[in-house]
Amino acid sequence: MTDWIDIGTLADIPQRGARTVRIAGQKEIAVFRTGDDHVFALVNECPHKKGPLSQGIVHGHSVACPLHNWNIALKTGEAQGNDEGCTPTVAVKQEGGRILIARPASLKAAA
Repeated sequence: MTDWIDIGTLADIPQRGARTVRIAGQKEIAVFRTGDDHVFALVNECPHKKGPLSQGIVHGHSVACPLHNWNIALKTGEAQGNDEGCTPTVAVKQEGGRILIARPASLKAAA
């Protein structure tokens, strides 16, 4: 059973933008809102040079890393095109107007 963390509302994230959240002891997570109001969550690091994906440009269901313009699929975290690598994804859902992300496994045992 997944344990969910409420991180705010859809309105808290600008369309085609992101916000970041940090859960104690975990890497920073970037939560993205697309132009069609889908929400995705990834570890906030490009697989190439660890660029902050939350500062990239969201286009469609991808984000361009601000450092070297690598395009990362928001659904899978995979680098697109000829690029190789993958950014870990975080389960996310919208429920009752709220955005929830899955609690990382390492924190479930401590909760």
